[in-house]
Amino acid sequence: MNVRSAITAMLALALLSPAVAGAADADIDHAVETLGAPRVTIAILPPDTDLEQITEAAPGIAPGLLGGGLGSVPVAQSYLDMTQGSRLAQSLYPKVLPPVYVTGDRVPERIWRQVRTRAAKAPAEIVPGLLAEELRANDIPIAAAPDSGSAALIAVDRRGRIERTSGCEPGECPGVSVFSTDLSGLAAIAERVRDDDMLIAIERPIGAAGANELLSAGILGSGFDGDLVSSTTRMDGYVLGTDILPTVLARYGIDLPDDITGREIEGGGGEADPAAVSAAGDRLGVVRERRSAVLGANLIAWIGLTLLATAIWRRRGARGALTLLATAMALVPAVLLLTAALAPSLLAERVIVGVGTPALAALLLLAARRLGVERPGYLAFAAAAGISVGAEALDIVAGSPLTARSLIGPNPALGVRFFGIGNELEATIGVLIMLGTGAALSSLAPRATPGRIAAAIVFVTVLSVLVFAPGRLGADVGAAITFPAGAAVAVIAALRLGWKQALLVLLAPVAAVALLLLIDLATGGDAHLSRSVLGAGGIDDLEDVVTRRVRAALRSFPNYSDSPFFIAAVLGIIVGILQRRRIASWLRGDRAAQAGLAGAIGATVIGTLANDSAALLLMVGTAFIAAFCGLAWAVGDPAGARSGR
Repeated sequence: MNVRSAITAMLALALLSPAVAGAADADIDHAVETLGAPRVTIAILPPDTDLEQITEAAPGIAPGLLGGGLGSVPVAQSYLDMTQGSRLAQSLYPKVLPPVYVTGDRVPERIWRQVRTRAAKAPAEIVPGLLAEELRANDIPIAAAPDSGSAALIAVDRRGRIERTSGCEPGECPGVSVFSTDLSGLAAIAERVRDDDMLIAIERPIGAAGANELLSAGILGSGFDGDLVSSTTRMDGYVLGTDILPTVLARYGIDLPDDITGREIEGGGGEADPAAVSAAGDRLGVVRERRSAVLGANLIAWIGLTLLATAIWRRRGARGALTLLATAMALVPAVLLLTAALAPSLLAERVIVGVGTPALAALLLLAARRLGVERPGYLAFAAAAGISVGAEALDIVAGSPLTARSLIGPNPALGVRFFGIGNELEATIGVLIMLGTGAALSSLAPRATPGRIAAAIVFVTVLSVLVFAPGRLGADVGAAITFPAGAAVAVIAALRLGWKQALLVLLAPVAAVALLLLIDLATGGDAHLSRSVLGAGGIDDLEDVVTRRVRAALRSFPNYSDSPFFIAAVLGIIVGILQRRRIASWLRGDRAAQAGLAGAIGATVIGTLANDSAALLLMVGTAFIAAFCGLAWAVGDPAGARSGR
């Protein structure tokens, strides 16, 4: 009798379960609607969808470009970055990402276990599936449509599971939903957006996303007027995939997790301008490939012309050519701001840089000679360095609109940095500050006392740190370490300090970093350094930051090992060490130039050791130091000194 009763109860439960499940779904929908919670729809659009098409399909949508990854990453990594709100360079993960795919309502357990282990062993707080976990902890559902493909990973939770949408139209599902759709489907979803609902449209990435691919995107909803902006990039119309998590959570008033690096996307206000955003994206897309085509090719051409002038006119030709070469190199950053504003074709940019820069250098040299100062070559170089550093400083204070599009700018299309100065400029400016100050004093104040030389170097360095280091404006911690380190070495050289006094001077970078932290806290700059140090949960978190930077620094050298510029830099360093006494003889009796050169070497060495792009900083710094050594030979040549050339 008891057995028959149990069987009857089980049959009844089986018959009633669909109704119970339906009632449960209805209760969830009702609860969400009752609370007035927004509906957030993430619409994944076909590849090659452009911003103009998105704005036409969804009138009122705020357009923008979305960085799909840090460098070249698999499509699955792009979606996982959206779920975790943080990202790393692929080289910093302990293993490559396995092929990640979705079957039914989950990622296969074996694969998801590899994803979780890979993230856990990375030198950062990386949590795949964090978005779903945070939403569900606050009773907000998140689901992906059955036909959403790999985009369903946006809805994955920390266990690798994915809830599926059922019985609701795109744009009408409760909570957060992920759909794959086309432009007509996007238009239909846009019409369903009401009150605090939000529609996030993202072009589907193909293959490796990030390095050469900025994805078309847009957000429709209250508060999204104008073009998309984010404090992560601080570039109008450009946001990151890691910004999706904080944007969705902010819509529901959910506090952001401490360890994410993404920031909430907002509307920039005013009228949306998809054409301008697309044009900016086109410029960002060509920056990386033009670096060697414009800078590398022209540098090789200049060196070739220098050798030709030496072969034809011997010593006199070498003096003039080396002076012109060093001055032209110092002008390059300023000229690249001009081409960033003009956004010319590849050929035009080559001509502007290759011909225009030496022409401007020749004018500076001619003007310096007419002034009748001592060592006019030094004055021309100092003026060129001042023009470049000054122009960059003005642009940084203005929000770096041109620097971000410069060929030696922060390289946002690669997803490395988006505002202020990047690694190349950090190395360039740090060296130009030291060399330019030393050259200016040598020409304009050749009999300045060691104390005045040191004071001038400190003054210029402090101004530069205040402009280029704070997180709201410039390069963050790199400039706060590199610039004062170079200045400390220059001061030691100028004052001929003993080792005890020198040790105290070398503490200058520590004081500069502390000053950067105070400035960032006062201005709300949200610098990477402040997030890493002040927001760290303990020694382990700080250790992760240090480990990450050291790994990146070490791995940067193999990346450039086959570069002719890297090989040339290494050979130049070897020659410089072997010929150090001869180089010193060119600067004998010129303490200002000696201090400037010592500071440039110090800035390059310290920057290489402290930066995650070590090889790059070494190449850039070595190139300018070598050019200055050539200038020192030309200026210090006795025949040149007597002739005033």
